[in-house]
Amino acid sequence: MQTATIQFEKFQAAQDDDCQARILAARQKLGKRLVILGHHYQHESVYRHADYSGDSLKLSKYCDSLDAEYIVFLGVHFMAEVADILSRPDQIVVLPDLAAGCSMADMANLAKVERSYRELSKVLNFDETITPVTYINSAADLKAFCGEHGGIVCTSTNASKILEWGFSQREKILFFPDQHLGRWSGYKMGIPLEQMPVWDPDLPMGGLTEQQIKDAKILLWKGHCSVHQMFRKQNIDQFRAQHPDGKVISHPETAFEVCINSDYVGSTEYILRTVSEAEPGTKWLVGTELNLVTRLAEEMKPQNKLVQFMSHVVCECSTMARIDPQHLAWCLENLAEGNVVNQIKVPEHEAKLAKLTLDRMLAVS
Repeated sequence: MQTATIQFEKFQAAQDDDCQARILAARQKLGKRLVILGHHYQHESVYRHADYSGDSLKLSKYCDSLDAEYIVFLGVHFMAEVADILSRPDQIVVLPDLAAGCSMADMANLAKVERSYRELSKVLNFDETITPVTYINSAADLKAFCGEHGGIVCTSTNASKILEWGFSQREKILFFPDQHLGRWSGYKMGIPLEQMPVWDPDLPMGGLTEQQIKDAKILLWKGHCSVHQMFRKQNIDQFRAQHPDGKVISHPETAFEVCINSDYVGSTEYILRTVSEAEPGTKWLVGTELNLVTRLAEEMKPQNKLVQFMSHVVCECSTMARIDPQHLAWCLENLAEGNVVNQIKVPEHEAKLAKLTLDRMLAVS
């Protein structure tokens, strides 16, 4: 029976240990009605409560097979939107803190993408020439745009396969919002860097000439991850000087010079698998989010593996970090009392088009 919604203010000053106990109590009360999904970048204080953990692709695959009434997502807004799109209509998706967004996703909005569509259409027939590809790190309305214009969604795990699919449809690709993932994926396919110019949505015609647009194979949206842009080649050089036998592994959201100077490049799942399966005693420099690297370093200690964070400064995803024990305890206690808070619900028309692109991605993957 629904009661009055519990206000978050009552949790703000609560100690983490108290919140942990309250989380466990609420989970026990909810039982099988609840499932918690957790992204690898989440802090350990909430990550420990995830029933399923993974990167964006792995978590999206879980969403269409869950039976729980409530899906609580420990991640950011676009991830919860994907969970809502792929789950059943009767299931409820909750994001513990609505302020948990993604700065990269915010670098491409629908108004800018539609304006770019109109500008590119002055040079060529967009819907006959360009396949729009959006990184999963984007809002649902951009996924819907791709659905409406014959496009698709990608993740860092499947970006190369998705680009191959895109080129099988049309001769060019508009890739947004992360230029670095698009550039590295195109480079691995053998596309010259000069055929992958950066499209700046804040400049007329993206800051490009008509000839540059006509010559381009991939138009890279001017966007980036604020965490992964912190990594530098000098971090790699210093590590190699200290550990000549060490290995460097980076996420493809890092800059091209970091990727090209790494021994391995891949998604968070790829990074975890590669380091975990490596020989005992090996040394690793890892270029991705701090919480994942810290957790991995601890897990590898029994195998005498050194796992070192690439940057000399703290590179935690600040928006991911907004999901804390206080917010998780608050939303779970409300659910246990029959109150739904912070529900993520994508509008039906938008969800239908967005699901089209996600289904395409899952089929290609």
